[in-house]
Order: sequence, then structure tokens, then C-alpha cells
Amino acid sequence: MDVVLRVERMPAWEDPRGLLDFTLADGGPVGTACFVASTFGLRTGFVDTVGEDDLGEHRRRSLEKAGVDTSRLVPREGPEDHVVVVYVDAATGERVFSFRRGFLSRPVDASELDRGYIESARILHLDGSHGKAALAAARWMKEAGGTVVLDAAATSHKVLEPARALVAETDVLICGSGFAPALTGEKDVWRAGRAALDLGPRVVVQTEGARGSYTVSRGTGARRTGTRDAEFHTPAFDVDVVDTTGAGDTFHGAYLVGLARGWSLKRCASFSSAVAALHCTVLGNRKGIPSMAEVEALMASQPAGKATAAATAP
Repeated sequence: MDVVLRVERMPAWEDPRGLLDFTLADGGPVGTACFVASTFGLRTGFVDTVGEDDLGEHRRRSLEKAGVDTSRLVPREGPEDHVVVVYVDAATGERVFSFRRGFLSRPVDASELDRGYIESARILHLDGSHGKAALAAARWMKEAGGTVVLDAAATSHKVLEPARALVAETDVLICGSGFAPALTGEKDVWRAGRAALDLGPRVVVQTEGARGSYTVSRGTGARRTGTRDAEFHTPAFDVDVVDTTGAGDTFHGAYLVGLARGWSLKRCASFSSAVAALHCTVLGNRKGIPSMAEVEALMASQPAGKATAAATAP
């Protein structure tokens, strides 16, 4: 649950004014991705913990309203702990997050997962939370022949071993700014992407906000030959930004749609960029999920949003 506050400036005890607008919005990386994917017609199921209070019930109902199966939510005694206050800069749309004490402190255990349910899916989408359960689920999905997609959040810190183990089980790594360099030690966006491929994924997509996204991929035989099948940059679409909260999560949900429908990587990236851009024109996560017609109109109106071939870095 996101409590989103749009402010002219951050509040202070001596000057608490400056609140321009607010909304209550449902958030979370995988939850939002499932919401988006379901909105565009995919059958999705969501696994997470849920509190026993009204907020927990609200989270469940919100997902179900979008068509997301919540039958495998894992109940936890006490109040919902997935609560975040989001301060949105009115001038830029950028955010500062404040997490409720105890946030994600009672993770799902692998023993609480329904293996058959997970293996029945074609794609497993993870965000790195519930570490041991996520790793077990990823390995089950790989054994079942499905696709594992990982949302790796932006970071400027060292990537620790639990995250590295999850990357090794990942087919499609979609990472925020700084993650691939922190993972590989390579600062250049293309070199970082290529180095990340050597750790397990067959596709690496690096999202860089207003700078768009960068995709590096390999085909079945490319790991043996050392060749790169595709490298391209997808520019961001130009929209009037109100709130960037959940833009990455929305991008990932749209990307799942493209993967499930067998689109090319270039179309996946362009479509996801357009969905995320339109989402940023409304205050509050999940509040601005566009229709397919709106997405196609934006893509047609801004041809620069189409993927462009990357210049090979030295």
C-alpha cells in the first residue's frame, strides 16, 4: 500500500506545508507487474504474505479486481506490513520512500510454496524478496522448462550473494540503474550487460529512466561461440511526467506481456517503455495503466521510441 504525497518541498517540523495532492495506491514490484500483465490479458497469480487487517484485505481485493489469482497468498497474523509513504517532487516526479517498520520482515518460506502451482505457469516473475523461497521457485521453474524473469532494483551498492544466486537462475534479467555495473564491476552500460549474460541470463535489459533502456541478448549457441545476437537502445517516450512511482514495475509487467505473446525483444522493450511512460502521467502507482489503444497511439506518434541499434562499445 503506497501513501503517495505530491509535495513542493519535503516537510519539516517548522514548515510542514507544501502538500499539493495525495492518493492511496497499491504498489509493490511483482504485485504491480501482475496487475499490469493481467490488465493486458494474461492469466496471472501472485504469491506474497498478507496481513489480517483491512489493509491486507484491500491488497487482496485490488489484485483480484484486476483478475490476478490471490489463492496462494500466505497469511500472517497482525497488521499488514507492506506499507510505504512516497513523497513525490512536484517539479520532477522523482520520489523518496519511507517504509513502515517491519516491512517484509516475515518472508514466505519455501515450505509455504505450492510447487505444482508455480510449475503450471510459463513465466515466473521475481523481485528478489523472500530470498530462499524465490530461489527455490526459480529452480523449480527452470527444471519445468519455464522462463524466470527477475526485477533487480536500481542500486549503487555491492550485489550480495543471495541476489547473485538468483541471477544465476534467471533467464531474463531486467535491472534498474546501477545494478548491472554493481553486479559485474563494469561501468559501461553495454559491457555491464554483456558481463551479466555470463552469469546466467540469456537477456539483460537495463532501464535508465529518461535515458530509456538497453538490451543485450544471446541466442542458444551464442554462449559457445561468444557472439552477441542483439544489442539495442530503446529511447524513452516524451510525456508530461507527474509521478514516476512504479514506472519500473509497470515496465516489467508490460514486458511479461510481450514475452508471453512471443514478441521480438525490440517490440517488448518499446511496448514496455510506452506503457511505463503513460503510467507516469498520473499520480499513484497502478492509477495510470493505459489501454492498448493508448499505447499504440503513443508508439505511432513518437517513432523515436522505436529501438535503435547500439553502437558497439570498445
